[in-house]
Amino acid sequence: MKFGVVIFPGSNCDQDMIYALRNVMKQEVVELWHKDTDLKGCNFIVLPGGFSYGDYLRSGAIARFSPIMEKVIEFANNGGYVLGVCNGFQILCEAGLVPGALMHNDERKFVCKNVFIKPQTSQALITAAIPHNKALKIPIAHGEGKYYADTDTLKELNANGQIIFRYCDETGRINEGANPNGATDNIAGVCNAGKNVFGIMPHPERAVDEELSNTDGRLIFESILSLVNS
Repeated sequence: MKFGVVIFPGSNCDQDMIYALRNVMKQEVVELWHKDTDLKGCNFIVLPGGFSYGDYLRSGAIARFSPIMEKVIEFANNGGYVLGVCNGFQILCEAGLVPGALMHNDERKFVCKNVFIKPQTSQALITAAIPHNKALKIPIAHGEGKYYADTDTLKELNANGQIIFRYCDETGRINEGANPNGATDNIAGVCNAGKNVFGIMPHPERAVDEELSNTDGRLIFESILSLVNS
């Protein structure tokens, strides 16, 4: 796989993602600057976390109009794989590549801690190879991570298998107490109808190194690689 990691002004998780993909998962990685207009032959694009353009207008709202996003949108609409993590998820929502929106956390506070998430579908590349009874411990770090979608959209997401992760407790139970931000239906990640664009709030790239005593994030990357390379 040749991964392209897009770097926006304000990105602060790009090097974490590059390290996870290149050093841990042993993949080819290309750094893509927000002003680039060429995806350089990459077959998987990643929008990392951070505070693109300082989140001065609304998280992801300005980055959505970066020159490179025209190519990312074209790539996604042609079936190319795209993953947005945290701020990257917000950018995907702003660009209309995944449904819904990310709003301020219920308590209006920035939350940075480990949480547990549980795969919700076997139909998506990002979760297909993960045991569906397994709760993954993955860090979050966001102030606007509350996923919202209207009733009709939620019905479509559930019917089409587009909800990819929900927040849960360490035993895998999905309940209000395990919801760190007030997300609708405990939703931590969704994909588009074509199941080639994925948005998640937790940071799997921060849970891949044994030195951090947590490698649950590897399961997400391994799921992507096992099916793409099969």
